[in-house]
Amino acid sequence: MNWIIELMRSHPEVAIYLTIGMGFLIAKIRIKGFSLGIVSSVLLVGVIVGQLHIPVGNTLKPVAFLMFLFAIGYKVGPQFFSGLKKEGLPQVYFAIVMCLFILFSTWIISLIMGYSPGEAAGLLAGSQTISAVIGVADDTIRGLNVDSAAQEKMINIIPVAYAVTYIFGTAGSAWIIARLGPRLLGGFDKVRAACRDLEKSLGSNDSNKPGFVEAKRPVVFRAYKVENEWFLNGRNVEELESFFSQQGKRLFVERIRKNGKIIDSVSPRETIHIGDEVVLTGRREYAIGEEKWIGSEVDDENILEFPVMVIRTRVAGNSRKRSLSFNGKSVGELRAQPFMHGVSIQKIMRMGVNIPIFDGTKLNTGDVLEIVGKKFEAEPAAKEIGYPAPSNDTTDVVFMSFGILIGAIVGSIALHISGVPISLSSSGGALIAGLVFGWWRSHHPTIGTIPDAALWVFNNLGLNIFIAVVGITAGPGFIEGLKEVGLSLFIAGIFASSLPLLFGLYIATHWFKFHPAIALGCCAGARTTTAALGALQETIGSDTPALGYTITYAVGNTLLILWGVFIVLLCQ
Repeated sequence: MNWIIELMRSHPEVAIYLTIGMGFLIAKIRIKGFSLGIVSSVLLVGVIVGQLHIPVGNTLKPVAFLMFLFAIGYKVGPQFFSGLKKEGLPQVYFAIVMCLFILFSTWIISLIMGYSPGEAAGLLAGSQTISAVIGVADDTIRGLNVDSAAQEKMINIIPVAYAVTYIFGTAGSAWIIARLGPRLLGGFDKVRAACRDLEKSLGSNDSNKPGFVEAKRPVVFRAYKVENEWFLNGRNVEELESFFSQQGKRLFVERIRKNGKIIDSVSPRETIHIGDEVVLTGRREYAIGEEKWIGSEVDDENILEFPVMVIRTRVAGNSRKRSLSFNGKSVGELRAQPFMHGVSIQKIMRMGVNIPIFDGTKLNTGDVLEIVGKKFEAEPAAKEIGYPAPSNDTTDVVFMSFGILIGAIVGSIALHISGVPISLSSSGGALIAGLVFGWWRSHHPTIGTIPDAALWVFNNLGLNIFIAVVGITAGPGFIEGLKEVGLSLFIAGIFASSLPLLFGLYIATHWFKFHPAIALGCCAGARTTTAALGALQETIGSDTPALGYTITYAVGNTLLILWGVFIVLLCQ
């Protein structure tokens, strides 16, 4: 045991990887649906490992944190700037008002309780579950005109306060949004009915339930034997597809078998007779039940086994090089394009969140569409929509490195007011650079590529390396700090978490007049609590709250991180 301790003291990188590995492992443990979460688990393990008094240098921590912040900005940048357009402005204004309320309510609570800048920053980070505040506040405190001993004391109390307030910040927020919120808006039945009305207004129908958006195979290929007398004198493919369209069903004929011979490339003028077998493709909710009209379903591998292509393509922005952009257009407008014949949208992802696929759903620059169809149909459609996922998954390290460099330099420039240095800090600058570079890349997708998998690593590993170092460094004084802040901070955290959410629900419905589902989604987004969004969607049985989540998440994620600077300056 002594050998292991000495090994970690002489090689602190061993302690860091032990902390990260154990933290991720503990985060997988769920008790009645609740888990500590990755960041809190890594912090907890880091504090325990830190009891061994392991010296960890200060260089690794900011390097990892700047990488994390740039990745966050890069991810939300397109949606952040898209929200500044006319149709997204109400949600942007809502997020700004709610985030300002978060800042000032946390500041007032801190003043009442007599908290130091470090305790206030920890309260903000934990109660709002915005871990990045720890690093931003750390940078800001180091720039204060106080002695180094006072700085270290304030910095070391931040993770303590974060840990004390985080549990209610996570579980309490999910309960307020998913359980209390619908009751405050008239009850679960009223909210569910309102969601169904919203779905219909966006182009849904009774068979198009939002649960199908999450189905394992939302786009299907099914074969039927033609038996209906509607085909008695023969009907061509174009007539059949037009008939489906009149019924509100987007289905295509992909294959026909006549007298045992399979026709793979189907012409719109190809005639279908009774006794023929047809393969229909479309979203599952449209295809189910066609045997009641066309005829009995056929389960035959000879007609059903053929290659189809699944492609991810990113919606392009407005550009001189593109005559047609679908930014701001609806899914229905996209589906009406000739190049979408035979192509179905399987998934729409915005900042990693699945968006309901209704005709009225608006598309934004940077949205990722997963489309399905035969190769000769799907490939051209992917190019018309925007930019298909590149076959080369290499990260543009030059783009990322210079983005972080520029952001850190700009953020480090201080403005002195009454002798007090005020700046975004290098971390705030990296976040802003990520926003700008992410937005710029959405309009020029051929450069600056950071694949989703790499983005996940930069985001999660960058943050948790930083948190591991914070935990190990703060470990020796953590217990004393916990005794110092104790129960009173936990109670303060309950108020700091709850008041903004209740205020947000009130202004969303009374000031901004949002639809109940959008109001709940906006509150979850402005508070950047994805867990609460998932719990809400499960509770009300609808994906529509996601329509209010993405813009407010992009704004909230940016402002709440920057509040790490302001809360320190306000409380010094």
